[in-house]
Amino acid sequence: MAVTLEQARRVGCTCLKALLRFAFMVANNLVAIPSYVLYLIVLQPLRVLDSKSFWYIEGVLFKWLLAMVASWGWWAGYTVMEWGDDIKAVSEDEAMVLVNHQATGDVCTLMMCLQDKGTVVRQMMWLMDHIFKYTNFGIVSLIHGDFFIRQGRAHRDQQLVLLKEHLEKYYRSRNRKWIVLFPEGGFLRKRRETSQAFAKKNNLPFLKHVTLPRLGATQVILNTLVAPQENGTPAGRDAAVKESKSKGLQWVIDTTIAYPKGEPIDIQTWILGYRQPTVTHVHYRIFPVKDVPAEPEALTHWLYERFIEKEDLLTHFYKTGAFPPLQGQTKAISREMTLSNLWLVGIQSLAFLSGGMWYCIFQYFYHCLF
Repeated sequence: MAVTLEQARRVGCTCLKALLRFAFMVANNLVAIPSYVLYLIVLQPLRVLDSKSFWYIEGVLFKWLLAMVASWGWWAGYTVMEWGDDIKAVSEDEAMVLVNHQATGDVCTLMMCLQDKGTVVRQMMWLMDHIFKYTNFGIVSLIHGDFFIRQGRAHRDQQLVLLKEHLEKYYRSRNRKWIVLFPEGGFLRKRRETSQAFAKKNNLPFLKHVTLPRLGATQVILNTLVAPQENGTPAGRDAAVKESKSKGLQWVIDTTIAYPKGEPIDIQTWILGYRQPTVTHVHYRIFPVKDVPAEPEALTHWLYERFIEKEDLLTHFYKTGAFPPLQGQTKAISREMTLSNLWLVGIQSLAFLSGGMWYCIFQYFYHCLF
Protein backbone atom coordinates (compact mmCIF):
# COMPACT_ATOMS: atom_id res chain seq x y z
CA MET A 1 0.00 0.00 0.00
CA ALA A 2 1.48 3.33 -1.07
CA VAL A 3 2.12 5.97 1.57
CA THR A 4 0.20 9.16 0.91
CA LEU A 5 1.72 12.60 1.28
CA GLU A 6 -0.53 13.29 4.27
CA GLN A 7 0.62 10.09 6.03
CA ALA A 8 4.27 10.91 5.34
CA ARG A 9 3.77 14.43 6.73
CA ARG A 10 2.12 13.02 9.84
CA VAL A 11 4.95 10.55 10.45
CA GLY A 12 7.51 13.30 9.88
CA CYS A 13 5.79 15.59 12.40
CA THR A 14 5.61 12.78 14.97
CA CYS A 15 9.31 11.98 14.54
CA LEU A 16 10.30 15.64 14.78
CA LYS A 17 8.18 16.12 17.90
CA ALA A 18 9.70 13.00 19.48
CA LEU A 19 13.22 14.21 18.68
CA LEU A 20 12.56 17.66 20.19
CA ARG A 21 10.98 16.11 23.29
CA PHE A 22 13.96 13.77 23.71
CA ALA A 23 16.38 16.71 23.42
CA PHE A 24 14.37 18.62 26.04
CA MET A 25 14.37 15.59 28.38
CA VAL A 26 18.16 15.23 28.06
CA ALA A 27 18.67 18.94 28.74
CA ASN A 28 16.23 18.72 31.66
CA ASN A 29 18.24 15.90 33.24
CA LEU A 30 21.57 17.61 32.60
CA VAL A 31 20.56 20.72 34.53
CA ALA A 32 18.12 19.40 37.14
CA ILE A 33 19.86 16.34 38.55
CA PRO A 34 23.34 17.91 38.99
CA SER A 35 21.67 20.99 40.52
CA TYR A 36 19.81 18.79 43.02
CA VAL A 37 23.07 17.06 44.00
CA LEU A 38 25.07 20.31 44.23
CA TYR A 39 22.44 22.10 46.33
CA LEU A 40 22.51 19.22 48.82
CA ILE A 41 26.32 19.18 48.91
CA VAL A 42 26.32 22.89 49.77
CA LEU A 43 23.68 22.26 52.45
CA GLN A 44 25.65 19.54 54.26
CA PRO A 45 26.45 21.86 57.22
CA LEU A 46 22.68 22.31 57.69
CA ARG A 47 22.33 18.52 57.76
CA VAL A 48 24.65 18.44 60.78
CA LEU A 49 23.09 21.42 62.55
CA ASP A 50 19.41 20.85 61.73
CA SER A 51 18.73 17.50 60.09
CA LYS A 52 14.95 18.05 59.98
CA SER A 53 15.28 21.26 57.94
CA PHE A 54 17.81 19.65 55.62
CA TRP A 55 15.49 16.75 54.77
CA TYR A 56 12.57 19.17 54.39
CA ILE A 57 14.52 21.10 51.71
CA GLU A 58 15.65 17.83 50.09
CA GLY A 59 12.02 16.69 49.97
CA VAL A 60 10.92 19.90 48.23
CA LEU A 61 13.69 19.52 45.62
CA PHE A 62 12.75 15.85 45.18
CA LYS A 63 9.10 16.77 44.60
CA TRP A 64 10.13 19.31 41.98
CA LEU A 65 12.25 16.71 40.18
CA LEU A 66 9.30 14.32 40.09
CA ALA A 67 7.10 17.18 38.85
CA MET A 68 9.51 17.61 35.90
CA VAL A 69 9.04 13.94 35.01
CA ALA A 70 5.27 14.40 35.37
CA SER A 71 5.41 17.42 33.05
CA TRP A 72 6.84 15.32 30.19
CA GLY A 73 3.66 13.23 30.17
CA TRP A 74 1.30 16.07 31.05
CA TRP A 75 2.42 18.17 28.08
CA ALA A 76 2.05 15.15 25.79
CA GLY A 77 -1.61 14.85 26.80
CA TYR A 78 -1.17 11.90 29.19
CA THR A 79 -3.54 12.71 32.04
CA VAL A 80 -5.01 10.85 35.02
CA MET A 81 -8.58 10.19 36.14
CA GLU A 82 -8.95 9.10 39.78
CA TRP A 83 -11.63 6.80 41.23
CA GLY A 84 -12.59 5.31 44.57
CA ASP A 85 -11.56 6.72 47.94
CA ASP A 86 -10.13 10.24 48.19
CA ILE A 87 -6.56 9.73 49.41
CA LYS A 88 -6.11 13.44 50.16
CA ALA A 89 -7.95 12.70 53.40
CA VAL A 90 -4.99 10.61 54.65
CA SER A 91 -2.15 12.55 52.99
CA GLU A 92 -0.73 13.69 56.34
CA ASP A 93 -0.78 10.20 57.88
CA GLU A 94 1.66 7.36 57.36
CA ALA A 95 0.55 4.92 54.67
CA MET A 96 1.75 2.01 52.58
CA VAL A 97 0.73 2.12 48.91
CA LEU A 98 0.26 -1.22 47.09
CA VAL A 99 0.25 -0.85 43.30
CA ASN A 100 -0.23 -3.28 40.40
CA HIS A 101 2.65 -3.19 37.93
CA GLN A 102 2.20 -3.29 34.16
CA ALA A 103 5.00 -1.13 32.70
CA THR A 104 7.60 1.54 33.46
CA GLY A 105 4.91 4.17 32.91
CA ASP A 106 3.26 3.12 36.20
CA VAL A 107 5.97 4.99 38.12
CA CYS A 108 5.53 8.10 35.95
CA THR A 109 1.77 7.94 36.46
CA LEU A 110 2.22 7.88 40.24
CA MET A 111 4.72 10.74 40.05
CA MET A 112 1.99 12.73 38.31
CA CYS A 113 -1.14 11.85 40.26
CA LEU A 114 0.47 12.24 43.70
CA GLN A 115 1.73 15.77 42.98
CA ASP A 116 -1.45 17.40 44.28
CA LYS A 117 -1.65 15.27 47.44
CA GLY A 118 -0.10 17.70 49.90
CA THR A 119 3.28 16.69 51.32
CA VAL A 120 3.09 13.10 50.07
CA VAL A 121 5.68 13.25 47.27
CA ARG A 122 8.41 14.96 49.27
CA GLN A 123 7.91 12.56 52.22
CA MET A 124 7.59 9.38 50.18
CA MET A 125 9.90 6.39 49.98
CA TRP A 126 9.92 4.10 46.93
CA LEU A 127 10.76 0.41 46.71
CA MET A 128 12.05 -0.31 43.21
CA ASP A 129 14.05 -2.85 41.25
CA HIS A 130 17.82 -2.51 41.78
CA ILE A 131 18.33 -1.88 38.05
CA PHE A 132 16.90 1.64 38.54
CA LYS A 133 19.96 2.44 40.66
CA TYR A 134 21.97 2.60 37.43
CA THR A 135 19.63 4.96 35.57
CA ASN A 136 19.94 8.73 35.36
CA PHE A 137 17.58 9.08 38.33
CA GLY A 138 19.50 6.55 40.45
CA ILE A 139 21.66 9.12 42.24
CA VAL A 140 18.55 11.10 43.22
CA SER A 141 16.81 8.02 44.65
CA LEU A 142 19.96 7.03 46.53
CA ILE A 143 20.21 10.45 48.19
CA HIS A 144 16.47 10.56 48.91
CA GLY A 145 16.68 7.18 50.64
CA ASP A 146 14.64 4.92 48.35
CA PHE A 147 15.31 1.18 48.57
CA PHE A 148 16.53 -0.83 45.60
CA ILE A 149 15.46 -4.45 45.87
CA ARG A 150 17.16 -7.30 44.01
CA GLN A 151 14.67 -9.81 42.61
CA GLY A 152 15.12 -13.58 42.59
CA ARG A 153 14.83 -16.44 45.07
CA ALA A 154 18.59 -16.50 45.69
CA HIS A 155 18.54 -12.93 47.01
CA ARG A 156 15.12 -12.89 48.69
CA ASP A 157 15.99 -13.52 52.36
CA GLN A 158 19.00 -11.21 52.31
CA GLN A 159 17.02 -8.43 50.64
CA LEU A 160 14.29 -8.58 53.29
CA VAL A 161 16.90 -8.22 56.04
CA LEU A 162 18.43 -5.25 54.20
CA LEU A 163 14.97 -3.71 53.74
CA LYS A 164 14.26 -3.94 57.48
CA GLU A 165 17.60 -2.30 58.29
CA HIS A 166 16.99 0.40 55.68
CA LEU A 167 13.56 1.26 57.09
CA GLU A 168 14.88 1.40 60.66
CA LYS A 169 17.76 3.64 59.62
CA TYR A 170 16.15 6.05 57.16
CA TYR A 171 12.32 6.02 57.25
CA ARG A 172 11.69 7.97 60.45
CA SER A 173 15.02 9.83 60.58
CA ARG A 174 14.16 11.45 57.24
CA ASN A 175 10.51 12.03 58.19
CA ARG A 176 9.07 9.72 55.54
CA LYS A 177 5.30 9.14 55.63
CA TRP A 178 4.32 7.09 52.58
CA ILE A 179 6.04 4.03 51.18
CA VAL A 180 5.22 2.76 47.67
CA LEU A 181 5.78 -0.81 46.52
CA PHE A 182 4.74 -3.14 43.72
CA PRO A 183 4.01 -6.48 45.49
CA GLU A 184 3.83 -8.48 42.24
CA GLY A 185 7.62 -8.22 42.01
CA GLY A 186 7.78 -7.42 38.29
CA PHE A 187 5.86 -6.40 35.18
CA LEU A 188 2.59 -8.16 34.38
CA ARG A 189 3.82 -9.44 31.00
CA LYS A 190 6.88 -11.04 32.61
CA ARG A 191 5.22 -12.63 35.62
CA ARG A 192 1.76 -13.59 34.35
CA GLU A 193 2.61 -17.08 33.07
CA THR A 194 4.55 -18.04 36.23
CA SER A 195 1.81 -16.65 38.46
CA GLN A 196 -0.92 -18.55 36.62
CA ALA A 197 1.06 -21.79 36.88
CA PHE A 198 1.49 -21.22 40.63
CA ALA A 199 -2.23 -20.46 40.99
CA LYS A 200 -3.19 -23.65 39.15
CA LYS A 201 -0.84 -25.74 41.30
CA ASN A 202 -2.19 -24.27 44.54
CA ASN A 203 -5.88 -24.09 43.60
CA LEU A 204 -5.91 -20.28 43.53
CA PRO A 205 -7.93 -18.02 41.17
CA PHE A 206 -6.76 -17.66 37.57
CA LEU A 207 -5.77 -14.01 37.05
CA LYS A 208 -5.26 -12.28 33.69
CA HIS A 209 -4.86 -8.59 34.50
CA VAL A 210 -2.68 -8.88 37.62
CA THR A 211 -0.42 -11.53 39.15
CA LEU A 212 -0.41 -13.01 42.63
CA PRO A 213 1.56 -10.74 44.99
CA ARG A 214 4.60 -11.71 47.02
CA LEU A 215 4.43 -11.43 50.78
CA GLY A 216 8.01 -10.58 51.83
CA ALA A 217 8.39 -6.80 51.47
CA THR A 218 4.82 -6.09 52.61
CA GLN A 219 5.29 -8.12 55.78
CA VAL A 220 8.64 -6.46 56.59
CA ILE A 221 7.12 -2.99 56.14
CA LEU A 222 4.14 -3.77 58.38
CA ASN A 223 6.30 -5.38 61.07
CA THR A 224 8.76 -2.48 61.04
CA LEU A 225 6.54 0.58 60.66
CA VAL A 226 3.28 -0.27 62.44
CA ALA A 227 3.35 1.08 66.00
CA PRO A 228 2.96 -1.59 68.73
CA GLN A 229 -0.46 -1.57 70.36
CA GLU A 230 -1.35 -1.78 74.03
CA ASN A 231 -5.05 -1.95 74.93
CA GLY A 232 -5.97 -0.28 71.65
CA THR A 233 -3.54 2.65 71.97
CA PRO A 234 0.08 3.05 70.82
CA ALA A 235 2.50 1.55 73.33
CA GLY A 236 4.45 4.15 75.25
CA ARG A 237 4.96 5.96 78.55
CA ASP A 238 2.61 8.90 78.94
CA ALA A 239 0.41 11.02 76.67
CA ALA A 240 3.15 13.59 76.05
CA VAL A 241 5.60 10.94 74.87
CA LYS A 242 2.94 9.38 72.65
CA GLU A 243 2.14 12.74 71.09
CA SER A 244 5.80 13.44 70.29
CA LYS A 245 6.40 10.08 68.64
CA SER A 246 5.18 8.82 65.31
CA LYS A 247 1.78 7.15 65.31
CA GLY A 248 3.25 4.58 62.99
CA LEU A 249 1.78 3.26 59.76
CA GLN A 250 -1.95 3.95 59.83
CA TRP A 251 -3.29 3.11 56.37
CA VAL A 252 -2.84 0.73 53.48
CA ILE A 253 -3.81 2.29 50.15
CA ASP A 254 -4.67 -0.31 47.53
CA THR A 255 -3.97 1.41 44.20
CA THR A 256 -5.04 -0.02 40.83
CA ILE A 257 -3.75 1.50 37.59
CA ALA A 258 -5.73 0.86 34.40
CA TYR A 259 -4.86 1.87 30.84
CA PRO A 260 -7.42 2.15 28.02
CA LYS A 261 -7.68 -1.16 26.12
CA GLY A 262 -5.12 -2.63 28.50
CA GLU A 263 -2.26 -0.96 26.63
CA PRO A 264 0.17 0.41 29.26
CA ILE A 265 2.37 3.45 28.74
CA ASP A 266 6.11 2.84 28.98
CA ILE A 267 8.83 5.35 29.81
CA GLN A 268 9.80 5.76 26.14
CA THR A 269 6.25 6.81 25.26
CA TRP A 270 6.15 9.14 28.27
CA ILE A 271 9.33 10.88 27.10
CA LEU A 272 8.83 10.91 23.33
CA GLY A 273 5.06 11.48 23.32
CA TYR A 274 4.42 9.58 20.09
CA ARG A 275 1.20 8.02 21.41
CA GLN A 276 -2.06 9.90 21.12
CA PRO A 277 -3.24 11.74 24.28
CA THR A 278 -4.35 9.12 26.78
CA VAL A 279 -6.23 9.14 30.08
CA THR A 280 -4.84 6.68 32.62
CA HIS A 281 -7.30 5.63 35.32
CA VAL A 282 -6.23 5.12 38.94
CA HIS A 283 -8.49 3.54 41.57
CA TYR A 284 -7.83 3.89 45.31
CA ARG A 285 -9.16 1.91 48.23
CA ILE A 286 -8.08 2.79 51.78
CA PHE A 287 -7.79 0.20 54.57
CA PRO A 288 -7.00 1.00 58.22
CA VAL A 289 -3.82 -0.85 59.11
CA LYS A 290 -5.57 -2.33 62.18
CA ASP A 291 -7.73 -4.33 59.75
CA VAL A 292 -4.68 -5.89 58.09
CA PRO A 293 -3.68 -9.21 59.69
CA ALA A 294 -0.14 -9.59 61.03
CA GLU A 295 0.23 -13.38 60.86
CA PRO A 296 2.01 -14.50 57.63
CA GLU A 297 -0.69 -16.94 56.51
CA ALA A 298 -3.54 -14.51 57.18
CA LEU A 299 -1.59 -11.63 55.58
CA THR A 300 -0.92 -13.73 52.48
CA HIS A 301 -4.65 -14.47 52.20
CA TRP A 302 -5.46 -10.75 52.69
CA LEU A 303 -2.99 -9.74 49.96
CA TYR A 304 -4.38 -12.34 47.57
CA GLU A 305 -7.89 -10.97 48.22
CA ARG A 306 -6.70 -7.46 47.29
CA PHE A 307 -5.27 -8.62 43.98
CA ILE A 308 -8.34 -10.72 43.20
CA GLU A 309 -10.33 -7.52 43.74
CA LYS A 310 -7.92 -5.72 41.39
CA GLU A 311 -8.63 -8.40 38.79
CA ASP A 312 -12.37 -7.77 39.14
CA LEU A 313 -11.86 -3.98 38.97
CA LEU A 314 -9.75 -4.22 35.83
CA THR A 315 -12.10 -6.72 34.17
CA HIS A 316 -14.99 -4.30 34.79
CA PHE A 317 -12.92 -1.36 33.53
CA TYR A 318 -11.86 -3.06 30.28
CA LYS A 319 -15.48 -3.99 29.58
CA THR A 320 -17.12 -0.66 30.44
CA GLY A 321 -14.36 1.98 30.44
CA ALA A 322 -15.09 2.81 34.08
CA PHE A 323 -14.49 1.35 37.50
CA PRO A 324 -17.49 0.01 39.46
CA PRO A 325 -19.01 2.19 42.21
CA LEU A 326 -17.86 1.90 45.81
CA GLN A 327 -20.04 0.06 48.28
CA GLY A 328 -23.04 2.23 49.10
CA GLN A 329 -22.82 4.19 45.83
CA THR A 330 -25.16 3.74 42.89
CA LYS A 331 -22.77 5.34 40.41
CA ALA A 332 -18.98 5.46 40.34
CA ILE A 333 -17.59 8.97 40.71
CA SER A 334 -14.38 9.96 38.96
CA ARG A 335 -12.12 12.93 39.69
CA GLU A 336 -9.93 14.54 37.06
CA MET A 337 -6.41 15.13 38.34
CA THR A 338 -4.92 18.42 37.13
CA LEU A 339 -1.52 20.11 37.22
CA SER A 340 -0.87 23.82 36.87
CA ASN A 341 1.04 24.59 33.67
CA LEU A 342 2.27 27.82 35.27
CA TRP A 343 3.68 25.86 38.23
CA LEU A 344 5.36 23.33 35.91
CA VAL A 345 6.89 26.11 33.79
CA GLY A 346 8.13 27.79 36.98
CA ILE A 347 9.84 24.59 38.17
CA GLN A 348 11.40 23.97 34.76
CA SER A 349 12.62 27.58 34.63
CA LEU A 350 14.16 27.24 38.09
CA ALA A 351 15.95 24.05 36.99
CA PHE A 352 17.50 25.70 33.93
CA LEU A 353 18.40 28.84 35.90
CA SER A 354 20.04 26.65 38.56
CA GLY A 355 21.97 24.77 35.89
CA GLY A 356 23.19 28.06 34.44
CA MET A 357 24.14 29.34 37.89
CA TRP A 358 26.23 26.25 38.71
CA TYR A 359 27.89 26.41 35.30
CA CYS A 360 28.92 30.04 35.94
CA ILE A 361 30.21 29.17 39.42
CA PHE A 362 32.34 26.30 38.14
CA GLN A 363 33.57 28.39 35.22
CA TYR A 364 34.60 31.17 37.64
CA PHE A 365 36.59 28.82 39.87
CA TYR A 366 38.15 27.14 36.83
CA HIS A 367 39.45 30.49 35.57
CA CYS A 368 40.67 31.42 39.05
CA LEU A 369 42.63 28.20 39.38
CA PHE A 370 43.89 27.79 35.85
